[in-house]
Amino acid sequence: MNASQNPKDYSLEPFFDSSPDLMCVAGFDGYFKRINPALCELLKYPEEELYAQPINSFVHPDDQELTHEHRKQIHGGRSLLNFENRYITKDGEIVWLSWSSIPYEKSGLVYAIAKNITYQKEHEGSRNAMLADLTKTNERLKQLNYATSHDLRSPVANLISLFGILDHSKITDPETQSFLSMLTDAADELEQMLNRYLEQIQQTDALSADMELVPLFEVIRAVQKPLSYLIRDARAVFDLEFSVYDRIPFKRSYLEGIFLNLITNSIKYAHPERYPEIRIETRVVDGRKQIIYSDNGIGFDSEANKDRVFGLHEKFHEHKDSKGIGLYLVACHMQEMGGRIEVDSKVGEGTTFTLTFAD
Repeated sequence: MNASQNPKDYSLEPFFDSSPDLMCVAGFDGYFKRINPALCELLKYPEEELYAQPINSFVHPDDQELTHEHRKQIHGGRSLLNFENRYITKDGEIVWLSWSSIPYEKSGLVYAIAKNITYQKEHEGSRNAMLADLTKTNERLKQLNYATSHDLRSPVANLISLFGILDHSKITDPETQSFLSMLTDAADELEQMLNRYLEQIQQTDALSADMELVPLFEVIRAVQKPLSYLIRDARAVFDLEFSVYDRIPFKRSYLEGIFLNLITNSIKYAHPERYPEIRIETRVVDGRKQIIYSDNGIGFDSEANKDRVFGLHEKFHEHKDSKGIGLYLVACHMQEMGGRIEVDSKVGEGTTFTLTFAD
């Protein structure tokens, strides 16, 4: 710059007039003194109307008192940063503005610049409404789960009591004795699982409550007990390979629920020409622990249904007991604990689930 030139010689008019941001100069008397075209365009008033009326007359009635209080702070010499309020345009539309203002007490003026944040506010409102709906839905589901688990305890307790009063000495058939023993064990395990579910439902923090280093062999054995009759009847074979690691930090009740659903599905959708073979193994990929669960069942076209597999009430086979809930719950348990589940399946070739756990 030439030494003889003063920076004040350069006009800011082009900057003021062409800026897409909303700029204005307001007086301590509450009236606009200068407005740039962007503000006129947004509010849809001609300049003369904006100059002729107090600024507060353009502010939304519900925000006028708050705006007045902040304006008094500015007149007291305090700058204002990111103050949000609503204005009403000439055609009645409500717009949200975020203001930053600087007072200049000597001349009784306020220099202000604003951004139109209406779009963000509308989406924020939609998001908050959605979160409120999800919270209500989650609460209803929690209460339903609680009521269901609680109500099931009574008939299970009665079943256990009936098994307890049976005189086993009068039962001489070995096979009948074996079935009764299996039923008793299954009822006991079902009662324990219901008690764990009730305790888990009462917890409020899903990510931290009841986290423990869960032994995988122990969980599989616990899940197999209530399913022992189904496993035996289907002649299902298990291949467990936990040499990479045999414990995982997780919620035990969640992990039991995951394996309960996966094993039940493997038996329910077994291939008619072969007995179910279920392999469960551990591995580590890119530093994250995984469990690979695979079976040799009838399978389905996972590629064609990749957007539906873990949806609620989604069904891929016409089985009379299919409700489309099991895989949805499995996915929910994994997601709630910070993990994910993926599936690869082909018709007639079986299904493989990859459970990837949080770091």
